[in-house]
Amino acid sequence: MLRTRGLVLVALTTLLVGLVAMFPARVAYQWASNPFIAVSGIEGTVWSGSAVQFSTNGVYLSDLQWKIRPLRLFTGKASYEISGTPVSGSFDADISIGLGGKITLQNVAAFVPMQMLERATNVAGLRGSASLQFERLELVNGRPAALDGSIDVANLVVPMLSRGSLGGYRADFFTQNDGIIASVEDTDGVVDLAGRLEIGADGSYGFLGKVKAKPNTPDSVASQMKYLPPADASGQHELRLEGTY
Repeated sequence: MLRTRGLVLVALTTLLVGLVAMFPARVAYQWASNPFIAVSGIEGTVWSGSAVQFSTNGVYLSDLQWKIRPLRLFTGKASYEISGTPVSGSFDADISIGLGGKITLQNVAAFVPMQMLERATNVAGLRGSASLQFERLELVNGRPAALDGSIDVANLVVPMLSRGSLGGYRADFFTQNDGIIASVEDTDGVVDLAGRLEIGADGSYGFLGKVKAKPNTPDSVASQMKYLPPADASGQHELRLEGTY
């Protein structure tokens, strides 16, 4: 009798493990669908699979591939190795999905066109290329709650400022108790820029910096500086931006 019960238990356990291991990713997505995320062309299981397209807040990836890290399940999170292809460039990261829908990206290494961030930043016609190196990025309800890492932007184009390239800029992010802070500066920009960006958990942002024209600053950009507060003794204007996203 004990042996029979033992065999039944082993059989049921094997069946349960098999069902979980082969659980279709398409069904899991439908059950846990997040309004901020859209995925199409899903194939495979929750353990290992692929999707034709992925998008969130205007950011698009194709040929998405994932593979679960099973040992991370003991922490109460589903953790995956993820790779995908933006319109051009590359994207690799470790992604964990916790209870309540919090998404954590770690070891992010990506090279993407700035056009991908056009909707997220609400800047029409945004162009250029961005190199992302993030140790950690946490998203809650589609908004960043924590961010540690850096973004390097090259050949930035913001049509409202200039139709030509504004050059290169760098932002270094780190997380504080009251939100996300970033130091921003030009690397080879057409303006001398340095400042501080603050991102709140409520979707608010604020930037306070100093900007100064360079010899190669386009006239269209230099002329707009007259609308900024008067320059100080070093020729720098205060630049203040704030809003919500």
